[in-house]
Amino acid sequence: MTVHPHLSRLRTALRAMDADTATISVWGRKLAAVLGGGGRLLVCGNGGSAAEAQHLTAELVGRYRADREPYAAIPLHADTSAVTAIGNDFGADEVYARQVRAHGRPGDVLMCLSTSGRSPNVLAAARAARRTGIAAWTLTGPAPNPLAALCDEVLAVPAGDTATVQEVHLAVIHMLCDAVEDAMEEATG
Repeated sequence: MTVHPHLSRLRTALRAMDADTATISVWGRKLAAVLGGGGRLLVCGNGGSAAEAQHLTAELVGRYRADREPYAAIPLHADTSAVTAIGNDFGADEVYARQVRAHGRPGDVLMCLSTSGRSPNVLAAARAARRTGIAAWTLTGPAPNPLAALCDEVLAVPAGDTATVQEVHLAVIHMLCDAVEDAMEEATG
């Protein structure tokens, strides 16, 4: 039986992430404390990472496993009027940073998704978060990279191709949602 190279790369990357399971659980507890305390999760990324950012926020605002109160989670790319106005008036690098400054409050969390860790608009968002008193976390591709260096918390997928990094990010997103819901259930019950 021949194993497709893509599946082989994915298996290798997923095995490498086993060591980060405890970190994902810690993130879940931290994020549950933020959301349960009235804080927000802001999420940004480009392309496939934007789609995953929106997937994460949909799981938190909607539901992941069970019916519950919604959590405040905002995908920064999804407001097309704001994105296009900011891009037009202030430049593409400001598209997320300006929204971080508008929507974020000290104690909130900004989650940056980037396979390369080099996207100028995501880097600007992380810088804005730090200046605003918002924790900056990243799901990124191989580290070191500029985004990993800027963020407070880092989960770096050690894979060389974008598709594999994005697929592992989706698995991490689901694990994070699971950890948030577990922590919220523990806190309330």
